[in-house]
Amino acid sequence: MAFEKELEIIQRNVEEIIPLAELKAKLAKSAKSGKALRIKYGIDPTGFDVHIGHLVPIRKMRDFQDLGHTGVIIIGDFTAQIGDPTGRDDSRPPLTHEQVKINSEKYMDQLFTILKPEQTEIRYQSEWFATMGMADVLKLMGKFTLAQFMAHDTFRNRYEQGLTLGMHELMYPILQGYDSVAIASDVELGATEQKFNILCARDMQRYYGMEQQIAVLSPILLGTDGVNKMGKSLNNYIAVFDPPAEKYGKVMSIPDSLILNYYSYATFCSPQQLAEIKQQLDSGTNPMILKKALAYELVKLYHGSEAAAKAQEDFEKLFSQQEIPQEMPEYQLSAEDNSVVQILVKSGICSSNGEAKRLIKGGGVSINGEKVLSFDSPLELDGEAVLRAGKRKFLRIKRV
Repeated sequence: MAFEKELEIIQRNVEEIIPLAELKAKLAKSAKSGKALRIKYGIDPTGFDVHIGHLVPIRKMRDFQDLGHTGVIIIGDFTAQIGDPTGRDDSRPPLTHEQVKINSEKYMDQLFTILKPEQTEIRYQSEWFATMGMADVLKLMGKFTLAQFMAHDTFRNRYEQGLTLGMHELMYPILQGYDSVAIASDVELGATEQKFNILCARDMQRYYGMEQQIAVLSPILLGTDGVNKMGKSLNNYIAVFDPPAEKYGKVMSIPDSLILNYYSYATFCSPQQLAEIKQQLDSGTNPMILKKALAYELVKLYHGSEAAAKAQEDFEKLFSQQEIPQEMPEYQLSAEDNSVVQILVKSGICSSNGEAKRLIKGGGVSINGEKVLSFDSPLELDGEAVLRAGKRKFLRIKRV
């Protein structure tokens, strides 16, 4: 039957489905009625930099769309001003409505690199929360107990450690749960760390006499260091906005142990392809070959075949043939630019003095092939030079 094929695709590369039997029933019902399921995913646009780890559940939404179902993206313009406490040890500063609006537009531009716009519905929480009064809010809160929330690791740990835990943060799972009521969600997608919130939404739907949604939980993609969860703060992420060459180079920097993981969760490889890749790894195939193919596929996914081929060619020239790229950004030195740290920050290569100093300390900065050894070394330059930062960033510097 058709829904059995759907189930096979949906189960691919997911950590947990709760409950599986109900998902089977929903798929069978959808197949019989011809009515598409509504697949929910919520985003809190507290920022707009999306990395490929964020897109693991989005790829699952695309799987649902390819099967004819509707993706529903919830823009958390209310919860973004609270901040999801899940997995965090502190609180987030509140955002203005204008900040949320700008972030959400940039966020969606990146999600549409994966999703089908014609099968994607975008909804804002303000559609239903803006008209709620205090009586409505208290009614929502009354459907849960404090004991339920304190049983959750995040809340309990912060309380036991004496860390800040605002009452408004306890509202986060409640508001997220009501989103599922408002849009009549059939399935909610999220990382494993979202399990508590998604199950709260199931309870909320039950309280409102609705058919409960299914939780489809995706694994968390490790960062390029192979140790920590992918994240900007650890500089171990591959951003959707990264240019092709940067994406390609970052993939080539991952440890060999992540090759199969990235093929599984960062591309659309079929089970048959994954089995072949695993067989090659097990049989001793040079991991560099598989990594290059992975880097090509990832760049192709976001930028197309031509950009992927160019990124691969440039990488080969740069690292296999030890060439300096012909094309690179240029930076005109002013009279005030008298240190490498200043240049790294003002050119945008590094986001702060601290990041620039760490890069220099690690031996990752050179000028015309000579390593920069000190933060305070004066910059003596006649004409122009090539500054290299890390493995992949080059900057042609010229004195005005």
